Amino acid sequence: MSLDSITKSVDEAVSGFFEPIAKWLGEVVFYSVPVGGAELPLIVAWLVVAGLVFSGWFGLVQIRKFRLAVNVVRGKYDEKGSAGEVNHFQALTAAVSGTVGLGNIAGVAVAVSIGGPGATFWMILCGLLGMATKFVEVTLGVKYREVHADGTVSGGPMHYLPKGLAERFGAKGKTLGKVLGVLASIMILFFGLFGGNLFQVNQSYAQLVAVAGGEDGMVGSSTGALFFGILIAALVGIVLLGGIRSIASVTSRLVPAMAGIYIAACLVVILVNVSAVPAAVSSIVEGAFNPEGVAGGVLGALIIGFKRAAFSNEAGLGSAPIAHSAVKTKHPASEGLVALLEPFIDTVVICTMTALTIVIANPASWAAAREDESIGGVTITSDAFGTVLPWFPYILTVAVLLFAISTVLTWGYYGLKAWTHLFGRSKASELTYKVLYTVFAVAGSLLTLQTLIDMADAVLFMLAVINIIGLYLLAPVVKRELNNFLDYVRRRDAGDRRDDDQESVKTTV
Repeated sequence: MSLDSITKSVDEAVSGFFEPIAKWLGEVVFYSVPVGGAELPLIVAWLVVAGLVFSGWFGLVQIRKFRLAVNVVRGKYDEKGSAGEVNHFQALTAAVSGTVGLGNIAGVAVAVSIGGPGATFWMILCGLLGMATKFVEVTLGVKYREVHADGTVSGGPMHYLPKGLAERFGAKGKTLGKVLGVLASIMILFFGLFGGNLFQVNQSYAQLVAVAGGEDGMVGSSTGALFFGILIAALVGIVLLGGIRSIASVTSRLVPAMAGIYIAACLVVILVNVSAVPAAVSSIVEGAFNPEGVAGGVLGALIIGFKRAAFSNEAGLGSAPIAHSAVKTKHPASEGLVALLEPFIDTVVICTMTALTIVIANPASWAAAREDESIGGVTITSDAFGTVLPWFPYILTVAVLLFAISTVLTWGYYGLKAWTHLFGRSKASELTYKVLYTVFAVAGSLLTLQTLIDMADAVLFMLAVINIIGLYLLAPVVKRELNNFLDYVRRRDAGDRRDDDQESVKTTV
């Protein structure tokens, strides 16, 4: 029996078993209601409303404190002797590597095909709102993190939901928090194995095959797939064994490199077609308020844009606080401010650059996709770059591989923290998880398991419901932490180097 027939049999068996479950779960989690001729998934509305609420609650902190956030990343307010494993920049790049991926390349192309250029405008707006949500959840992640005896740190919704709710609401909050913490761990672990690992490896292998001669090329065989999977698994396994310090060391180099390569390519296309920029910007703005040929008109473009942004930056899903919790700081809100840069980088910058490149280049595949022809998002993006850079599919392949590897690494860490919360932190427990995770990376190049990937998406967005309820209940804690950090910043700027642990004088935001 050949390897191809074995993997095909496994795919069919898994799909046959899980398909009814995945279908039901997807219908529940992504339940949509008709709004002005378009379909609005309620989970997207849930995430967008949270961004609106927190933007108002904290007085547009994502705009007012943007410069302060940049200064914190630069290390201006670093504190000596702080618990943690990585600096602010490393924590940011580790978290960004978990969100920046194929969705920024393929997902955006799909968005501007279905929702027209105007979807870009709403995508940017949703990204800006998501910055406030990310600030809240990461502040809580650092506030309620657990620093272990060996100096390592664990954080995320599985920690701040139990601890925070117990602190605010006593015994009842403690019981509820424990249940929510276990559910959060299960959801993060499941998505980490299938969405953050298997799917990323699978799609990056598909792109490699596409530029290397297709299925008849040198890597298109089952042997090539197996070799690719083993190579990725080996790289991931080596880095994962080193923990967050090793992951952060890699992502702090990988993320700027991959973002730089991708943005530079976008700028080349834009500059070559610089005369078309005003018309492209105009079509984005006009399309946001007066779209033609988009189901649902303005609301249709808005929903598509919001959906793409919400799915891309993961604000409110509870995943990013796991990476940010490892930061070296004594003030939780300092990392919350750093984290609000994440949706800005992911959605406002990278997603927008992709959309603008496609609109300006206007490749034939984009026009065909807007006429309801089934064309993959990666193909549209690749064709857009190909109008100026015929060899760009090779560069895009490198970018996809970098995006995928960094995402696999970060979700490996997220999954590890979920695993240890459920099964303990013993060396045997951690090694079992790491072996399991690397095996899934190998399987990713051989299997599609699309049904399980669809389930993983639904499970992760189920977490958003639990997580955001917790964010609402714990928002007063975040307000207090922000006030404390702003007071510390004022004292530092005034040259006061008193002990950072000293109780801060309460001020208003």
